Amino acid sequence: MKRASALPLVLLLAAACAHAPRPGERERIAEGLASYYGAAFRGHRTASGERFDPDQLTAAHRTLAFGTCLRVENEENGRSVRVRVNDRGPFTQGRLLDVSEAAARALDFIHRGIARVRLFLC
Repeated sequence: MKRASALPLVLLLAAACAHAPRPGERERIAEGLASYYGAAFRGHRTASGERFDPDQLTAAHRTLAFGTCLRVENEENGRSVRVRVNDRGPFTQGRLLDVSEAAARALDFIHRGIARVRLFLC
C-alpha cells in the first residue's frame, strides 16, 4: 500500500491562511462614501428606538445589526473611530454609512460633509 504525501494538505492549509488578518487586526468588510447627520436630528428616535445624540459615536447602516461595533477609517487622512450601529440608512444613493457629528469630527470630514471610508468590524 502506497502512503499519500502530506504536501498537498500542507499547501492547502497555507493557502487558506495567506489572506488572514494579522493578530489584533480585523478584515475590511466594506468601503465607500460616508456622510454625517447632526444637531438637526438630536432627540429623534433612531430605528433601534433610542434617541439620537450627535455627540455620541454612532452610525446608520442599511443592514448591519443594531449594536454592531465598526471601526471607520477615513481613506484620505488615515484617521479612524469606533462607532456603534443604532440606526438605518443612509438613504442617499451611493452612500455606505451615515455617522454622527462626533464621529465625523473624529474622522475630520465635518467641513467637507462626505468622505471615502473603509469599514472594519471591531
